[in-house]
Amino acid sequence: MTLIEWTGLAVVCLTTATFATYWIVRSDQRARFAASQLIRETEGKTTFLFDGDSLLDATQPAQNLIDDAAGDTDWQRLVGLLRPRFPDLPADTQALRARGPLKFIAATPGDAGTITSECWNGVTRIELSDDYDRSNSAADQHQLKSVSQELETLKQAMDGTPYPVWQADLAGTVTWFNEAYRKLHATVCTSGQNNVFDINIEDSTSKDKFRTSLSVPDSDSLYWFDITRVQTETHRMYYAVDVNAVVSAEISQRNFVQTLAKTFAQLSIGLAIFDRNRQLALFNPALIDLTALPAEFLSSRPNLLSFFDRLRDNRMMPEPKDYSSWREQIAELVAAASDGRYLETWTLASGPTYRVNGRPHPDGAVAFLFEDISAEISLTRRFRSELELGQSLLDTVEDAIVVFSSTGVLTMSNTGYRDLWGIDPDSSFVDMTVLDSIRHWQSNCEATPILSEIRDYVLEYTDRVEWDAPVRTKAGVDLICKVHPVTGGATMVRFQHKDDPLRLSNNTMEAATS
Repeated sequence: MTLIEWTGLAVVCLTTATFATYWIVRSDQRARFAASQLIRETEGKTTFLFDGDSLLDATQPAQNLIDDAAGDTDWQRLVGLLRPRFPDLPADTQALRARGPLKFIAATPGDAGTITSECWNGVTRIELSDDYDRSNSAADQHQLKSVSQELETLKQAMDGTPYPVWQADLAGTVTWFNEAYRKLHATVCTSGQNNVFDINIEDSTSKDKFRTSLSVPDSDSLYWFDITRVQTETHRMYYAVDVNAVVSAEISQRNFVQTLAKTFAQLSIGLAIFDRNRQLALFNPALIDLTALPAEFLSSRPNLLSFFDRLRDNRMMPEPKDYSSWREQIAELVAAASDGRYLETWTLASGPTYRVNGRPHPDGAVAFLFEDISAEISLTRRFRSELELGQSLLDTVEDAIVVFSSTGVLTMSNTGYRDLWGIDPDSSFVDMTVLDSIRHWQSNCEATPILSEIRDYVLEYTDRVEWDAPVRTKAGVDLICKVHPVTGGATMVRFQHKDDPLRLSNNTMEAATS
């Protein structure tokens, strides 16, 4: 073909395409104009005009209805509103265009609502009719009004609740929500985000209650909610309860328990806490060391009787004299511990000595503390033995010796002192002081200022040097009274015969006092 022929063919094709495009656009404009004309003709009714899933036009009642709906597209918003009443309403407009004019009837008995749909060149017209038969009785009209009032009351109640409530379809898209959900959405969601809670549909279908958290943008804060899910055939209802206070309390309790556990782990005293059911709830490592009970046994949370049975089997507590009354003894032990009255010293056959203390705890729990006091008992026994040895040594001295503390209390005397003065300080019910002793000496000696000086020396810290002075008893016995400072502010007073070692009997003293 020649260049002129090719040029002519191109002009013809371009003209044809332009005419076809114009015709299609013209036809589409005519369809949209016709649809919009129908919208104007149905003014006052609930009519929607969709171009695909986008809302093209709507009457005022229809616009008011869809404004309160939630969804990613306009059609999803409408479906979320109407599907509870019309479960057969498809999820997209393509299904409507494929099937032609359709009519949907409300599934709820007594609900006379209907939906009619028509399509022209991709434009879908939806009309919702809630008109009842005008021939209905006055009772039916009254019932309709009551239902309307009830629905309004429910709407106000749901918007007034402080907890988020929302509805989602089976695909997880939110189709309705209350005011609390809207406020939460404005707080934690970014623009374009539909769902407040990121709920995995597959995971949530197996449980109706679960706990989740929401993070606040540009903040480390978390909002915790317990969510309850109610499943129906066409949708899911979700109810979220704010549990921030509960989670904070649980975290504080867990931290407190961990702190206690770390503290108890450092104690040398064995600790065993039994709950109100008398099962072991808490123990520390020292308990394992002191009782030689296996950690596996303690971790299995044995009851109180099993715990003490195991102690007895391991010879870690005194063997009961009457095994038949063993359980009764344990019951009495628990009762005493519950009142805080149980405190005993266990001397074990293997040598150690334990102090066991039972104390009540809140909510009916009981705690037992095991303390190894073997070193303390050994030290006490050694101290007592040393005191007895010192007393024995003093008793071998023939001089009369008495020791006063820095406060003037008589702390020690020997046999020679008791024989000389005819008095036994150990038999007194109260502590004997230096003043009591001086009165007794004065009643058995001739008048002398030496005894008063002894009182000042014992009760004062001045001039703490050794000195002596003569003293004469009323029986005519000459004595040398020697005063010695002793460590710790104590004072030793020794009475010695002037010429010979002091060997006076009780009979001599009795003669002096007669």
